[in-house]
Amino acid sequence: MPLKLKHLLGIQELAIDQIQLILETAESFREISTRPIKKVPTLRGKTVINLFFEASTRTRTSFEIAAKRLSADAINISASTSSVVKGETLHDTAQNLQAMAPDVIVIRHSSSGAPHQLARICDAAIVNAGDGAHEHPTQALLDAFTILDRKKRLEKLKVAIVGDIAHSRVARSNCLLLGKMGAHVTVCAPPTLLPLAFDRTLELVQPASAPGSLKVTHDMDEALQDADVVMMLRIQLERQQETFFPSVREYFRFYGLSAERMRAARPDAIIMHPGPINRGVEIASDVADGPYSVILDQVTSGVAVRMAVLFLLTGGNKDETTG
Repeated sequence: MPLKLKHLLGIQELAIDQIQLILETAESFREISTRPIKKVPTLRGKTVINLFFEASTRTRTSFEIAAKRLSADAINISASTSSVVKGETLHDTAQNLQAMAPDVIVIRHSSSGAPHQLARICDAAIVNAGDGAHEHPTQALLDAFTILDRKKRLEKLKVAIVGDIAHSRVARSNCLLLGKMGAHVTVCAPPTLLPLAFDRTLELVQPASAPGSLKVTHDMDEALQDADVVMMLRIQLERQQETFFPSVREYFRFYGLSAERMRAARPDAIIMHPGPINRGVEIASDVADGPYSVILDQVTSGVAVRMAVLFLLTGGNKDETTG
C-alpha cells in the first residue's frame, strides 16, 4: 500500500500504520546491501538533493548511499559551499532548488521548522534530517528498526533514554514513535538538561488510551532498572549557550553508562547511541564496544530505512521492492 504522505517532517504526523509500512519496506530493502552489486533500478531517473546546514557523517552519508542504491541521482549541498555564505536566505535557496525540479530534498538545519518551510515552498518531497532540537524522524525509524531486529517487538518494551534530553531531537522523535508503538519509555537527565514539560510530549499528540507510556526521572539507576533497551545521548555542546553541569567527570559519575551500571538493566538488554559517541563522557568504551552494543547496527539500519523513505515518498509501493 502507498504511504499517503507527501513529506516526512516528523514522527508527530505519522500514523501507526504509516510507521509500520516504512519499517516493513525497510526490511524488504535490507538484503540489497548484502549483494555483490548493491544497486536496484527502483528510482532510476529520480533526483535527491541532500541539503545540510549542519555537520553530519551518518545521516548525510546514509541518505546518499540510500539514493544511489536505488539508482537515484544524489546531489550533496553543504552550507559552507552554498550561496548561504553570500547571504542567500533559506527561502531563496529552496526556490532555486525547486526550479531545477528535484524529486526529493533532504534537509538538516539548526532552526526548528526549516523543513516545514520548504514543504510550503517546494513541489519536491521534503525529508526532515534533523531540525534544531525539534525532530529527527528517520533516526527514530532506524532505531525502531534496530530494536525490532533484536527484540522482535516494540510493544511493552522498557526503553531508557539517558542524556541531553533538552537539546535532543532524537529523544523527542524516539519518545513519540516508541510511545505510539506501545513501548514504555523512561527519559533521564540532570534537571538542567531536561525540559520542564517533556513528560507531556506524548500527551500532545496521542489520546489518553495510547498504548505506550512516558516517565521522567533524574535517577539513572531508576531509569535502567529492568530496561530492555538503553539509549544514550550525546551532550550537544554546540546547542548550549551556558554550562549545564559542573564537569565532564561529574557528569559521567551520575549519568555515564558503565558496565557496572548496566547490571540494573535486563541481562539481554541492548545498548544504543545515535552517534557521534563521546567516549568516557556519556558512555564507557568497553560498553560502547561490548557484546550488547548495537550502535553499528543502527548505522546499518539507517541505509535500509532511508531507502524505504525515499522509495515511499516518490510513490513506491511496498509490493514493488524486489529488484
